[in-house]
Amino acid sequence: MQITKKHLTSTTVKLTIVADQAVLDAAKAYVLKDLAKDVKLQGFRAGKAPLSVVEKNVDQNLLQSQFLDHALNQLYIDALSDEKLRPVAQPKVSVTKFVPFTTLEVEMEVEVVGKVTLPDYKAFRLPMKPVKVEAKDVEDVMANLRSRGAATKDVDRAAKDGDQVIIDFTGTDAKTGDAINGADGKDYPLVLGSNSFIPGFEPNLIGLKAGGEKTFEIIFPKDYGVATLQNRKVQFVVKVHKVQAVTEPKIDDAFAATVGPFKTLAELKADIKVQLQAEREQEARRQYESELLEKLAEKAKVDVPPILIDEEVERHEADERQNLTYRGQTWQEHLEAEGVTEAEHRAKQRPAAELRVKAGLVLSEVADAEKLTVTPEELEIRLQLLKGQYQDAGMRAELDKPEVRRDIASRMLSEKTIGKLSEYASKK
Repeated sequence: MQITKKHLTSTTVKLTIVADQAVLDAAKAYVLKDLAKDVKLQGFRAGKAPLSVVEKNVDQNLLQSQFLDHALNQLYIDALSDEKLRPVAQPKVSVTKFVPFTTLEVEMEVEVVGKVTLPDYKAFRLPMKPVKVEAKDVEDVMANLRSRGAATKDVDRAAKDGDQVIIDFTGTDAKTGDAINGADGKDYPLVLGSNSFIPGFEPNLIGLKAGGEKTFEIIFPKDYGVATLQNRKVQFVVKVHKVQAVTEPKIDDAFAATVGPFKTLAELKADIKVQLQAEREQEARRQYESELLEKLAEKAKVDVPPILIDEEVERHEADERQNLTYRGQTWQEHLEAEGVTEAEHRAKQRPAAELRVKAGLVLSEVADAEKLTVTPEELEIRLQLLKGQYQDAGMRAELDKPEVRRDIASRMLSEKTIGKLSEYASKK
């Protein structure tokens, strides 16, 4: 096979390929064997006739069509291997010369991963910040446990700080009167003074009795989690169904025993501290690895194919749309809240998307440089551990699908590579 390679851009390659006879013969034999399964010839069992006989008894157009498909596919695979190319999309194929079974010349335009120049990742240093659990952190968890274990009792009086009220509420735009998605609720339990609701909401309910109703306005904080509500003036109508006095349990050894297998309060606090430490170390590790990979990606020089960035933007947007659906907000409402068009929104996403793509390519390049692999034994162990998490036979069978196994192996290789980078970066 003769291959001439020409770079049209840093990420687009044009391959001119002339097939050798061995490839053409192999393609023809493969197709004839496949067609022979459906050819019935007198004196021969199905699939057992000589290929020369089969060739004379099949549709020649079908034979040539399937021959071309198989030969082009094989040429493409061989060319990628010989030229060490990493395609990111299907090639544009043009057959420039074809004499059945003896001559095949073709041009292929392929979008590929461009040159990746890694920074000196072995010398890069990024200290990991220490994680510490303070006494206050444990006390905050204790306060939460105490609150969850509190008893409530209906009372016939005005609500005050510390009481729980059961309310219905609706929120509308203070200017237009339009209903606001997500700003309503029914039979909602709210402890006054807990500061768990919208800032300014709870104080408005102090002094109300069961059956009472109140209308008031609140301006949402500028950093509120839902973009459409930031700095927005909303009118709430609240009806109180119940006012309940809250009696929290005494924090002692007896309380500890109600939470879990603890004999003393000290045992409970010690267990909370251990769990908090483990959770924070795990979160710190995730943040550290994310920061490390991002910094290395920023230092790397990568010719990123535009199609990969487009796909990453689309994936991120799909996740964003799904999250908005969960919050009861439409895509158009989201765009209006940000004050951008759909095209402008996508343009804003591209720099971050490009950095994520670069990070993935850097990981792949480091894995090759370090000669990291996932052995079949390692993959099987991970699959068995995953299968142990599912009782459903269908879910366990899903893990045996080739595409799922490849995905898990890919993730394992990423974990190994990030681990290796962390090992270098955390050296003193």
